[in-house]
Amino acid sequence: MSEKRYFRQQNPFVVPTTDGKLIEEHIGQASTGTGKYSVAHMVAPPQWSEPHQRPEFDEVTIVVRGRKRFEIDGDVVELSAGESLLIKAGARVRYSNPFDAECEYWSICVPAFSPATVNREEE
Repeated sequence: MSEKRYFRQQNPFVVPTTDGKLIEEHIGQASTGTGKYSVAHMVAPPQWSEPHQRPEFDEVTIVVRGRKRFEIDGDVVELSAGESLLIKAGARVRYSNPFDAECEYWSICVPAFSPATVNREEE
């Protein structure tokens, strides 16, 4: 019998946070041990933000519900439900939800997200 060439995720890894943001990693280093890519479902509460960072990975964000703000190398981009954005590795970026409603979105990182390669700045 050969090894299965697929993986079904039924119990994503819930990343511990202290800022009220829900992060469920479906595929990635914490959930499946892969460093090639990561896929996470997230819900950012209203008025949420995190420090600037300069990740060593490309990141695609797909907004499902609400709005999300991105500060990328001095530019400001706001996404609404149904929109997506690719941010290339090495960009200085800050993610936030300065709005009055939750923002639900998916994030795909290549290579996989890692605390060691996100390069968050001190606030």
